[in-house]
Amino acid sequence: MSDKITIEDLEVKFHVGVPAEERIEAQKLLITIVIFKDLRSSAENDDISKTIDYFSVCQEIKALGENQSWKLIETLANDICKLVLTNFKAETVKVIVKKFILPDTRWVSVDMTRKI
Repeated sequence: MSDKITIEDLEVKFHVGVPAEERIEAQKLLITIVIFKDLRSSAENDDISKTIDYFSVCQEIKALGENQSWKLIETLANDICKLVLTNFKAETVKVIVKKFILPDTRWVSVDMTRKI
């Protein structure tokens, strides 16, 4: 499958961290979501109902982080994969979560791909 929709570096503030103290304040994360789906029908018909509404994807990911926390960015990435696969009927989804926690690094990240 070569068709994909990419949402690059969606900025969110979520509560993530292994120590409880780290989860007290929301941290900036950048999330990239690559959604694989056959887009021929939407492209040929210029019909949003036949594609994936990337605005809605962003809104649902932001809502996922409300009143929730995770110890691991791995768990967060997995939850986002499940959300996109379930709610948007994607065939495959790739999620990258970047966290800015280590002072001597630009970021740390997890890169996860899941299929239906």
